[in-house]
Amino acid sequence: MYDIIIIGGGIAGLTAAVYAGRAGKTALVFENNSFGGQISYSPEVENFPGFSKISGLDLSDKLLSQARAAGAETAFDTVTAVADNGKYKCVSAMSGEYRCKALIIAAGLTHKKAGIKGEEKFTGRGVSYCAVCDGAFFKGKNVAVFGGGNTAAEEALFLCDICKSVTLIHRRGELRADAALKSRLEAENNIDFKLNSVVTALKGEERLSAVTVTDVDTKAESDISVNALFIAIGREPNNKIFENVAKLDENGFINAGEDCRTGTDGVFAAGDCRAKALRQLTTAAADGAVAATEACRYIDGIR
Repeated sequence: MYDIIIIGGGIAGLTAAVYAGRAGKTALVFENNSFGGQISYSPEVENFPGFSKISGLDLSDKLLSQARAAGAETAFDTVTAVADNGKYKCVSAMSGEYRCKALIIAAGLTHKKAGIKGEEKFTGRGVSYCAVCDGAFFKGKNVAVFGGGNTAAEEALFLCDICKSVTLIHRRGELRADAALKSRLEAENNIDFKLNSVVTALKGEERLSAVTVTDVDTKAESDISVNALFIAIGREPNNKIFENVAKLDENGFINAGEDCRTGTDGVFAAGDCRAKALRQLTTAAADGAVAATEACRYIDGIR
């Protein structure tokens, strides 16, 4: 039995592992995608204290190494169910069942799908949710990005260096991205903007060849020839399997306060999967530290 099992190997989960290890507790971290979470795909991070600029992958690798050095074990595995059995919790994964005294849920968020006609058909055939992962496949090609926040802006900036052209499509008249990112976008000569517009259909035979864009005001439709569409319209929680041990709000986030307690003894929530006002790397790290500290206090109290 482990002292603490942490579900999610992002910034919150790995920070929790560091604090658990330094407190002398045994910890196991489950991750089913990429250690470091979504930030590992970001080419540049400029808002994490201590680093004026660092790649998301380097930051993730440093934190993963730190967690392992503190004694945490890691498992690249998918958790399928959790159960509260009183003084111990049971975690079911693809590789088997595991027990722990305290559980920290740091499952993060998943990419939100746009619900566009043809989206499922063309996923992996021109539709992607990660420019860093798939952008190289479209070197020298024409691509589009659907979204207007920081993630969409970062995707467009990454793609403009390797693609012939990038069309940034956003449903509003102005991007929601930070001013610094917008300035960088406007400085690139191969990024075009299609504002007040949404992608309403995807076209092609075996692979994507065009997107249909609809003006939100006039309802006029037009087709843009592209080899790929990168969807960056936000992320959503994937907390359904935890609803038996933690209450979820109307949007699917775990109801837990700044102490990261879920209301179920020995179960804590940290990072972006928790209902909170601000989701940043620094707040994820803070949650990880708080959740691990509270989990250690809980374990010490049941001895």
